[in-house]
Amino acid sequence: PLPLTSVTLDFAFPAEDSVRIEAVAKVFARTGVEMEALTAVSVAALTVYDMCKAVDRGIAIEAVQLDAKTGGKSGDFRRTDAPGGRAE
Repeated sequence: PLPLTSVTLDFAFPAEDSVRIEAVAKVFARTGVEMEALTAVSVAALTVYDMCKAVDRGIAIEAVQLDAKTGGKSGDFRRTDAPGGRAE
């Protein structure tokens, strides 16, 4: 188990028919928490799907990906093609 210090979820609506979900997970341990952040985004997206499926069964979950991370054994990572031009 990881001693998570915080996990935040942010929701943005770049278009009328889409939502962008971003998770930030933090830990003071010497490990990365990208899997915890990806899990948080995935569960949030599944929750949105569950709430919206009655309105539109054709909705889709797309592009669950790591945009940036710092620290951990493998070091820092920054995606240069992050959605919305955001590479942190």
